[in-house]
Amino acid sequence: MYSVIDIESNGAGFRKESIIEIAVYKYDGHQIVDQFISLVNPESDITPFVQRLTKISPKMVRTAPRFHEIAKRVIEITQNTTLVGHNIEFDYRMLRQEFKRLGYDFKINTVDTIPLAQKLIPEAESYSLGKLVKSLGIPLVDAHRASGDARATLDLFKLLMIKDKDSEILQQHHEEINAKTYLNKVRDLTQDLPVERGIIYFQNAEGKIIFSDFVDDLNRFSKTVFNSKSKKNRQIQEEVEQINYELAGNDTLAKLIMKTKGYHKRENLQFGLYHNKEKYLVDKVVNNKDEKPLLRFKSFTQGLKAVNFIGTQQHFADLGNLIQQISLENRNEMWLSEGRTLGEKSFLIIKKGKLTAYGFYELHTQIQTWKKIIKLKIDLKNPTPDIENDLKLGLLRGDFEIQSIPE
Repeated sequence: MYSVIDIESNGAGFRKESIIEIAVYKYDGHQIVDQFISLVNPESDITPFVQRLTKISPKMVRTAPRFHEIAKRVIEITQNTTLVGHNIEFDYRMLRQEFKRLGYDFKINTVDTIPLAQKLIPEAESYSLGKLVKSLGIPLVDAHRASGDARATLDLFKLLMIKDKDSEILQQHHEEINAKTYLNKVRDLTQDLPVERGIIYFQNAEGKIIFSDFVDDLNRFSKTVFNSKSKKNRQIQEEVEQINYELAGNDTLAKLIMKTKGYHKRENLQFGLYHNKEKYLVDKVVNNKDEKPLLRFKSFTQGLKAVNFIGTQQHFADLGNLIQQISLENRNEMWLSEGRTLGEKSFLIIKKGKLTAYGFYELHTQIQTWKKIIKLKIDLKNPTPDIENDLKLGLLRGDFEIQSIPE
């Protein structure tokens, strides 16, 4: 039993797309036994390019069902089938992505008609759906619309099955995409990692974390590890069987989350910010053993960025103003900043100049009473010097909205 699918997306950035139309034909090897075709409200913009290509306008999807309203039907029609598509990787990724947003793990066996056609019709000049079906005399009505492309894909799949008399190519294709190879392992582990900042956890077969870090791009970082030839990364490549992640809007939040879970390692902040002869400069801390740095950095480049920023702020020409800005002493405040995801904010609780707790809340939630904060806060003991340094850097940049602690 097969479910032949085509999906049109709104054209947003990679892994941020949403479905705007879906078509599924359930095929039993002889005839269509069920079908589902629907526009979908993406609850976000459709790019002009996609509107021109598909002729699907925002007005057309405004009253269409949202994905959560059709999710049950999608599961019903695809259940116990093999998902078939022309470049199925895209359609399958879109489904996994939409279901993941609903907290559901969607998994299904797949077949891609592109590699099948390459093996069974090697003389074809092009394997794009439009050109391929035209060369084979297969009608394509409503190109770049889900129903038209899915129906053409189904007719192509029927022809490929006829050419593959003993199902040898289909079986070989199935074995290739499910084989326990290194490339398939990398594909399966990285295919759903978002292009977002966050904490990445590489885990072995027992679930033990063998590596974790805060990275700017979860997807790209994981692929960098798998493509690396360093001794450290080779060991990770061999041992990893699971990759999990937590989104974190900034470095400080990531460190707090990791410290709470016992994974954070203190950073070596070997460069310092100093003030000498009316100028701010960056130098190695070991070169200024007798002078305490105003701030510390992992690299000279990071320090230089801070110096350049300070240079744009006229009031920091007075050293006293800068010291007052970044001082934690005697502060009893709540600091608000970005959260882990869109629609969320984070808060830090500073008592007597020490970070004692942090937490997250939805933008629509009002946290104006201490009772509410107590329910949301995550207590933190003994923040490491690099975390306190991050707080000072945040104060320097003005990253926080500072409020008094509500009574």
